[in-house]
Amino acid sequence: MGNPKSINEVGLDDLVEAGLSREAAAELEQKLRESVARAWQSRTPSPGLELDPREVWRELASAKVLKPSHPHRVHQLVYYSVYSGWDASARGPPLYWFPSLSQSKETNLGRLMESHGRKLLGSSYKDPITSFSLFQKFSVEHPDVYWSIALNELSLSFRHPPSCILDTSDKSKPRGTWLPGAVFNIAECCLLPSQQQRRGDDSIALVWRDEGYDHMNVNRMTLKELREQVMLVANALDATFSKGDAIAIDMPMTVHAVIIYLAIVLGGFVVVSIADSFAPKEIASRLHISKAKGIFTQDFIQRGGRKFPLYSRVVEANPVKAIVLPVAGDSVGVKLREQDMSWKAFLSQVDHVPRRHYYPAFYQSADSVTNILFSSGTTGEPKAIPWTQLSPIRCSADSWAYINIQAGDVFCWPTNLGWVVGPIVLYSCFLAGATLALYHGSPLGRDFGKFVQDAGVTILGTVPSLVKTWKSTQCMGGLDWTKIRSFGSAGETSNVDDDLWLSSKSFYSPVIECCGGTELASSYIQGNHLQPQAFGAFSNASMTTGFVILDDHGAPHPDDQPCVGEVGLFPVYMGATDRLLNADHEEVYFKGMPTYKGVQLRRHGDIIKRTVGGYYIVHGRADDTMNLGGIKTSSVEIERVCDRADESILETAAIGLAPPTGGPEQLVVLVVLKKGCKAEPNDLKMKFSKAIQRNLNPLFKVSSVKIVAEFPRTASNKLLRRVLRDQMRQQLFAQSKL
Repeated sequence: MGNPKSINEVGLDDLVEAGLSREAAAELEQKLRESVARAWQSRTPSPGLELDPREVWRELASAKVLKPSHPHRVHQLVYYSVYSGWDASARGPPLYWFPSLSQSKETNLGRLMESHGRKLLGSSYKDPITSFSLFQKFSVEHPDVYWSIALNELSLSFRHPPSCILDTSDKSKPRGTWLPGAVFNIAECCLLPSQQQRRGDDSIALVWRDEGYDHMNVNRMTLKELREQVMLVANALDATFSKGDAIAIDMPMTVHAVIIYLAIVLGGFVVVSIADSFAPKEIASRLHISKAKGIFTQDFIQRGGRKFPLYSRVVEANPVKAIVLPVAGDSVGVKLREQDMSWKAFLSQVDHVPRRHYYPAFYQSADSVTNILFSSGTTGEPKAIPWTQLSPIRCSADSWAYINIQAGDVFCWPTNLGWVVGPIVLYSCFLAGATLALYHGSPLGRDFGKFVQDAGVTILGTVPSLVKTWKSTQCMGGLDWTKIRSFGSAGETSNVDDDLWLSSKSFYSPVIECCGGTELASSYIQGNHLQPQAFGAFSNASMTTGFVILDDHGAPHPDDQPCVGEVGLFPVYMGATDRLLNADHEEVYFKGMPTYKGVQLRRHGDIIKRTVGGYYIVHGRADDTMNLGGIKTSSVEIERVCDRADESILETAAIGLAPPTGGPEQLVVLVVLKKGCKAEPNDLKMKFSKAIQRNLNPLFKVSSVKIVAEFPRTASNKLLRRVLRDQMRQQLFAQSKL
């Protein structure tokens, strides 16, 4: 946006230039003036004080002055003008969403705090907004107390209840034992009616639509219908596999995939999660590590009106047995190996069973493994991460508390069961009494957006690169997303302007940023509905999560001061892994980490910044930092500045490279341009250097710029900077030899 005008300087011509008709511009200009006037009137009288931009934006947002139908340039103009001259280094990130006291008391966490806050915090408790940080700190110091309350809010049914919440008596387990003695089946908990969640057999558990059927009503499945389908599949699993067998799922996250997932867990088997985008070699390595006895897959994947082979990729990985579903119709469209079965043949094995839609759940202890997931592989070979029955409890409790998922919500997050978000969304819906919304097709285009509209989605999860695509293609124009009361964002670092676009589609509903890991089964920092939110920032640690930010010497920064450093998590963490299948858990997560207050911290690998005001911004992984002129900085921090340096830029990637002949690291910026745009590397180099020097450090300068068609990414869409570094290092080496 360059150097925006202040909001008082924005006039009719500016609004017209941003895309409004003169009539609409005149109406909006009047409303802007009224909002500024109300902000002046509501401020605390104090001579000489300037008007707080946050109060202006609060007025604009609460009055719904900016409409989802307004061009994005209008939203940009107003937001950046309101916050023109804002000094984030002195005042923290600019805020765009503010909780109201009455609404805060209706949130899940707000209700919990109103019920228990005074008993737990005494006279220190005021209300859910004022006392949120105090309550979160209490939960860190007394995790057993918090979890004893939170577990009652989820749809949990114990065959044998736990003897306590956290047992720390066994000194061989320094991080304690969670829910000792508990016996249950977490899939059964998802399938039973729940008075707590106001969920009956007739409640809608799933809504979905197949790509290409956008003119049709969405499909619906009740809880009873889902339970019967899951139990049918569980009976068929018993006819094919042995208890405890690892069984892989490699297919899109369809209704059938969800049914299969729950059936595997219900029957006492172990899900092996494999993303449907993997090449045969990656599939084979995951089957080998997990010792999978079989795999569920599809003949093809349908995306954007085209069919892509999936079964042939799976067969190349040589699984013991494959059960193959048709992408459409009743019959598979490929010839199967002799040992493989069609979905139809698999289910027909239990045709003779009198009560094939009934199945007695297989009950296990809390620490029994139900799912093997894999890390994204951004730092090398993917780690095989076992989820126990504690993991779904952790992730669904965090969604309940922070995303505020409630009975009656319709929750959609385009993802895959091969990535951690897939199981998180599944459990978060079913353990909180919400409806899971699935689109059987590509989420990149308007058809997905129409499904969001038609399904009445109230919570929409995203990854930042997906939002960037929606914004740049303008494919969602004219759709009504105003039923959405909350967005979720995970997997990558968010772009402020992309989040501005997303939030504006629902009158500035909050975008709840989530940052965690597969091995944590949750996010360690998140946004929430009880604190003001800033785009691309996290407002607090999750409940019961404690951490410190370490300096370059491994010493913790003071908790109340702005700083940048590597995260060190407190090790007592419900739902976090205590083992890996193909690596030494202690070496990966604890070796070399400092102690804090007598306990060794847990490694996560993120570099984060704590801002003025106590917000957090992720600067990327510890191996994504660079040293420029003796000053440590992060790739993400530089990319945020470069992304907005020129209108032609879609995205940038910043890497630090030492010259082949030695010497200090040099800053290289790679660029992907927007479709149809052109730019000269030297021009961009000059613009990047000026923007970085103005916004970050006057000593930083860009050594070179390279324009590329696309960036290498993992199958979960995370940027592989190490691959870019290797590629650029090879080019520099070749040039130096010449």
